[in-house]
Amino acid sequence: MIAYLNGKLAFKSPAMVHLDVNGVGYEVQISLHTWTQIGGLESCKLLTYVHIKEDAHTMYGFFSDAERSMFLQLISVSGVGAGTARMMLSSLTPEDVQRAIVMENEKMLEGVKGIGNKTAKRIILELKDKVKKHREETVYLSPQTHNSIEEDALNALVTLGIARNMAEQAVRKVLKAEPQLHELEVLIKKSLKNL
Repeated sequence: MIAYLNGKLAFKSPAMVHLDVNGVGYEVQISLHTWTQIGGLESCKLLTYVHIKEDAHTMYGFFSDAERSMFLQLISVSGVGAGTARMMLSSLTPEDVQRAIVMENEKMLEGVKGIGNKTAKRIILELKDKVKKHREETVYLSPQTHNSIEEDALNALVTLGIARNMAEQAVRKVLKAEPQLHELEVLIKKSLKNL
């Protein structure tokens, strides 16, 4: 329907913005994750999703494609509405939600207001395979130029055939011990020793 809006931020709050696009003001619901990314901007481009119900049409905006993609996956789960999905993306980053689903970390999902044990289990059950497949495609098909050293090392280890969860643990262990480490090659070698 409407893929994105690009315009001036006429009004900003942590839950909603008014985006002025050529003189037309759109009310767009946002998560705290998007709010932190647009905080200092006067204008921006928001990817959108229009949620149509019998009694309301609500537009949700996302600063990144990763966030919109996670939102769409979450609302595909029975019992998870747009408001709950936005709450999840306000409490956790899209990457954290993705990691919680792949690692079956129910407690992390239950930490979000409005998510109980049954809902957390349902989200993991219904999205685990989709999220895993999406993660693998992202790693292999579209390496991003703005990856952090942690993401680059993780992608390299996965490409070498190491299970993603094991690679994540190894990389985190090295970075926790040496937070000042900024050389990718050294990080990869040290992570391999921790496997």
